[in-house]
Amino acid sequence: MTRWLPFPGLTLLLLLLWLLLVGSVAPGTILLGAVAAVVSSWVWLRLELPAVRFRRPLAALRLSLVVLQEIIRSNNAVARIILYRGTRNRRSGFVRIPLTTRNPYNLAALACIITATPGTLWVEYDSADNTMLLHVLDLIDEEEWVRIIKTRYEMRLMEIFG
Repeated sequence: MTRWLPFPGLTLLLLLLWLLLVGSVAPGTILLGAVAAVVSSWVWLRLELPAVRFRRPLAALRLSLVVLQEIIRSNNAVARIILYRGTRNRRSGFVRIPLTTRNPYNLAALACIITATPGTLWVEYDSADNTMLLHVLDLIDEEEWVRIIKTRYEMRLMEIFG
């Protein structure tokens, strides 16, 4: 069974997600979703991802709450910038942030957090000098952004994944 279906839980989850997205449980939809889920699990097997050490679930919960709070705050700030005339003279820009971690799980989670937060966008990652390029809609202080990314997110991700 594991040779034909290497990740049965992932396959089932992908099939259920497919059915939810399509909004139908017609036989053709189920068959197409099942084929896509099985092929996806084979692709997942070929990726040969490094083993993950999820060390601190409570730290992950705290980080999730911080990210949720930041997303709400950023949504309000971006809405104010867009809707009110007095705030349209803001300066956007790019900030290069030196990172400590090289763990692919930390980098992926950090990219998701930054991109999910309105007003910020992960633009590129330079593996040679281990820096990321961040675009900020309302750039006031570059050093403050470096501090925020390193202490609020990167340090906590390193605590969670190692």
